[in-house]
Amino acid sequence: MNTEHTAETNRSANNCPLSTPEAKDLKKGVLKRTPFSKFKRVNSNFKSPLQVSESAKVSPAEEVAELERKREQLDTEIAQLEAEGYRVEELEHHIDMLHEYNDIKDIGQSLLGRIAALRGTTTRDLYSHFGLELDD
Repeated sequence: MNTEHTAETNRSANNCPLSTPEAKDLKKGVLKRTPFSKFKRVNSNFKSPLQVSESAKVSPAEEVAELERKREQLDTEIAQLEAEGYRVEELEHHIDMLHEYNDIKDIGQSLLGRIAALRGTTTRDLYSHFGLELDD
């Protein structure tokens, strides 16, 4: 193959024209994998979604101070709730009961979905059939 004439046009399996890069493009590092795309900027650089701007960076001491302020605020809220008569044990019990309720509800939803699939209907129709509200 002649190295000076490397700009050959080939056809791929889906009939998209492909061309090999010329020698001057290889020196510049311009290699494009996608010769044609309906999407803009296919060959753009990757940009992480977790970019932190220079102004958002804080020192460890500032971060510790902010966490201490949040802790003090939460301690104040806890003291206020305890003064109103709430107990931590009671709140933990309510949280456990809510978890159990959600687990049971998830199982019920799963069963309704299976029944609906077997009957060839929707779960919405089964709600009315079993006398349930859609908000349940």
